[in-house]
Amino acid sequence: MPPVLPEGPLTDEAVGRLVRPYTVSDGRTKATSDFTLVTVVRATGVQTQGTFGLEHAQVLALCKSPVSVAEVAARMQVPAAVVKVLLSDLTEGGAVVAGQARPPSADHYALPDRDLLEAVRDALLKRL
Repeated sequence: MPPVLPEGPLTDEAVGRLVRPYTVSDGRTKATSDFTLVTVVRATGVQTQGTFGLEHAQVLALCKSPVSVAEVAARMQVPAAVVKVLLSDLTEGGAVVAGQARPPSADHYALPDRDLLEAVRDALLKRL
């Protein structure tokens, strides 16, 4: 049975965060993989190659379904740069795969309804 992971960062009400963000990445601030905030990552289900810490396990748990780097950082309450380093480790270990967010379909770029735009413009002009 896998260990139960705590929700969010390890904190103490009196002193705040017990582990500083960059200590979880061994002080590293540069990811070895090219991630952006909108890069979508997901766990592969493959056993990781290498030894990883609690924070790596938390990232992996969040990546069970496709999720953006920004979402992982927000849920873990750590800077995105730290999450990118952790994701790089997991990617190199084969536990996580990354890809860009799906581009919008061609229909997404259809011209907007002119009548709707004019109605919005008219309503805004009345308020000014």
